[in-house]
Amino acid sequence: MIFRRAISVALALSLAFPLTLPAPLAAQSRHLLEYPSIHSPVIGTRGMVVSQNAIASEVGAQILREGGNAVDAAIAIGFALSVTLPRAGNIGGDGYMNVYNAASGEVRVIDFRSVAPRAATPAMFVDHDGKERRIASYGYLAPAVPGTVAGFDHAHRKWGKLPWAKLVAPAIALARDGVKLTADEAFVFSWGKERLSKSKAGKAAFYKADGSLYAKDEVMKRPALAWTLGEIAKYGADGFYKGEVARRIAADMKAHGGLITIEDLAAYRPEERAPLVGSYRGYTIYTAPPSSAGGATLLNILNQLEHFDLTEMGAGSARALHVMAEAMKLGYADRYRALGDPSFVTAPVNGFISKAYAAERAKLIDPAKARPMAEMQPGDPLQYESPSTTHFSVADKDGNVVSTTYTLGSDFGSGVMIEGTGILLNNEMNNFSHEQAWEAQRTGAPPPLNAMTPGKRMLSTQMPTIIMKDGKPWLVTGTPGGSTIISSVVQVIVNIIDHGMNIAEATHQPRIYQGAVDALRIEPNFNPDTIRELKAMGHPITSDETMGSGQSIMIDKGLYLGAADPRRPGALAVEP
Repeated sequence: MIFRRAISVALALSLAFPLTLPAPLAAQSRHLLEYPSIHSPVIGTRGMVVSQNAIASEVGAQILREGGNAVDAAIAIGFALSVTLPRAGNIGGDGYMNVYNAASGEVRVIDFRSVAPRAATPAMFVDHDGKERRIASYGYLAPAVPGTVAGFDHAHRKWGKLPWAKLVAPAIALARDGVKLTADEAFVFSWGKERLSKSKAGKAAFYKADGSLYAKDEVMKRPALAWTLGEIAKYGADGFYKGEVARRIAADMKAHGGLITIEDLAAYRPEERAPLVGSYRGYTIYTAPPSSAGGATLLNILNQLEHFDLTEMGAGSARALHVMAEAMKLGYADRYRALGDPSFVTAPVNGFISKAYAAERAKLIDPAKARPMAEMQPGDPLQYESPSTTHFSVADKDGNVVSTTYTLGSDFGSGVMIEGTGILLNNEMNNFSHEQAWEAQRTGAPPPLNAMTPGKRMLSTQMPTIIMKDGKPWLVTGTPGGSTIISSVVQVIVNIIDHGMNIAEATHQPRIYQGAVDALRIEPNFNPDTIRELKAMGHPITSDETMGSGQSIMIDKGLYLGAADPRRPGALAVEP
């Protein structure tokens, strides 16, 4: 037993700390164990759970220990996060679940993105000058019809193993008994006080009776949310979209001029979709399809990067970062032209993710100099067409994996909590292209693909992703971060595939973000020599905060390597 354990540890170290030695050195006898990386993953042999919150990660790991599969654990994590991470975890928001089922070898994506209420009109969200109004982001007009509970219910009916109520039970207990706040969790309620004051119920749930803040190590209980979770545990999705919970949502909306009705809730359905499938340097990538704009943009950017030798350029070098930034610039410029809710628009998705289109776009990248955005306008993927928050990843011992990203939109969403339910609602109505739609109507141009229509899903950058090696799951990844989601996942993939990093090292590397603008955004404390070289190449540089919170798992040689992103306090990888 000791010998077998030693072999397992040695194998784990070889995966966690890849090392290539010059031949003469490799031949010499070693007397000291060397660790070539300062970052190491959590190593498991029975599966892995990684999320942005330690309590939720432990909940998921316990579900696996009790015989649940990866889908069961992901659902339990999602409900737990609605209690432990209220700024992003939710039952009042939406997202995407990417599932690999080992028994069938099939990958499917559950799209539980929220939809515009039936009463919504484009004019509500723009002023007389066509500028988006504040109410698209704050208050009772901002929420779209939530999809999280319906998405989880669908996944459980198709792949779940343990009883539904058992998966909701840990979240009920956390809401009923309370959660001891960390310093970060206590701080965010101070930061979000203006938004969380949009509703009487929100103020009552997150602040003391006198309006003062909860402090670190104090216990915050959520009795109203515990009741709602109890209804969901008993009745499944019907416990949210029908019955007393739905009546309370509709009544509170009506009382405050909101848009969501009981008919909207009853009509909501998640969509099960085939994933987008692409490749990068021989690895097969399965990612979220539209209504996500993130997955297609990820594949477009990686297709461009295949035309450059990033390995030779070196990890973190100005040359490599420059090429990646220019590819991001082109990908972000194209995404809104090429993508939209497939139930409402026909978009050239296949053209956008084709190798041929990327080859043409990559010709615009000068390896030595940044091009102004004015010279890198959107292309035409149609001619290449043939007949895209918080994230958590789970892998179980039977080979099933789940990558899930879900969101309230902004931190704490709309700030609206529904009276008597503890449900904090999203602000996803601001994710439609309101200003572009207004301008198109004014000029008589065709509306943008992401124009708001009742019942339509707005585009999203969420993109839970699974990468296969030799036909088996190899990397399970994703991140929150709004517009930085795509660029963050690109960099994790490049760090592993091009630069040979282990999953923890790849996660910890400093990040850049390049949207469809000239300025290149970098994380704080970036290497000043690299910044100097990037500026010399023509990149205007900005820097403010960290980007994303990737929660990833690598599976190789029978081991599960988990990496929790330190950018968000409290993230944890746990072996079941």
